[in-house]
Amino acid sequence: MAAASSAPALAMVAGEASGDLLAGLLLQGVRQRWPALTTHGIGGPQMAKQGFAAWWPHHKLAVHGFSWELLKRYREIVGIRQQLGDRLLQQRPDVFIGVDAPDFNLDLEARLKGQGVKTVHFVCPSVWAWRPERVEKIYRSADHVLCLFPFEPALLAAHGIDATYVGHPLANVIPMEPDKAAARRALGLADEDKVVAILPGSRQSEIRHLALRFFRAAAIVQSAQAATKFIVPCVPGLMPEIESLAQQSGMQGRLQLLSGQSHTALAACDVTLIASGTATLEAALFKRPMVIGYHMTWLSWQIMRRKRLQPWVGLPNILCERFVVPELLQDAATPEALAHEVLAWLDAPYHNPAKMADLYSTFSALHATLQRDTATLAADAIEKVLQA
Repeated sequence: MAAASSAPALAMVAGEASGDLLAGLLLQGVRQRWPALTTHGIGGPQMAKQGFAAWWPHHKLAVHGFSWELLKRYREIVGIRQQLGDRLLQQRPDVFIGVDAPDFNLDLEARLKGQGVKTVHFVCPSVWAWRPERVEKIYRSADHVLCLFPFEPALLAAHGIDATYVGHPLANVIPMEPDKAAARRALGLADEDKVVAILPGSRQSEIRHLALRFFRAAAIVQSAQAATKFIVPCVPGLMPEIESLAQQSGMQGRLQLLSGQSHTALAACDVTLIASGTATLEAALFKRPMVIGYHMTWLSWQIMRRKRLQPWVGLPNILCERFVVPELLQDAATPEALAHEVLAWLDAPYHNPAKMADLYSTFSALHATLQRDTATLAADAIEKVLQA
């Protein structure tokens, strides 16, 4: 164990782009503690930048909703988890870290923990928002949980689960005062432009459900305010599908499609039309007004709405415990309704400055709450697990 503490071997799994981003930031910090660290498992490009060896790419785990798509992919995903578990039990890493993706990771962690491999789960599943039954699975699966939000360790401790609040890594990466002018120069936009960033998600299924209605909303906004510019950060592999949907919406040539660059887009925009998910918290850290939209299959929606514990879905609203920004979900997420809310934010600096000031102060306070020395706190917690 002394050798493991000086240069531990970590296995990790991160699903989809948001998990890859968080895992990459975590690895960057943890490697400062253990420069000779070795890491492998399932991950994406942000993890690869930190020397991570991906046995499978992270997008293999990206599934939207509960119904047909999950059924189509179920055998493949379960097969990957079985193969990964077999390989990890042969190689026996010093610790396994599951990054978000609880439906995949918690079962894998339970298997590894049962065979004596130490396990850490990074990003507490949102049992305080929905699916509270997961608490028992977390207890069986994780030796320790690294929490993004300050209220989570006490909630987990009530169920006998060790946890540490490490803050949100992005709160240290995103500046408290984003440089809008520099971001606009980088994208070829003028300071006086009205700019809307459209973020319809990072998974193919989200793009299919959301991009067309978001682009049609953009068309309505542009018909009302013709000079409005639209920027769309895209996962590079999904660019062809997004281009096709832009053409279908009649907005081809009127959307500036970006390869990645979501943070540059959020820094540059006046308002963002955005899919519910981790990106909404990033938008809040950039102090940007947003309209949160989401749509899924009818069956997925019926399952999700019955498991909700709070009236909010978007992370900024959940963390602030009020509707700081509007949420338009499922049948309410029509292009007309989405456009109406976007136009309201575009007009707010002129007609409702108090609303803009409230949003900025609220999101600034949230940002300060989430700023912690995440790298040190996470490394301390992982080291304690290694030494236990």
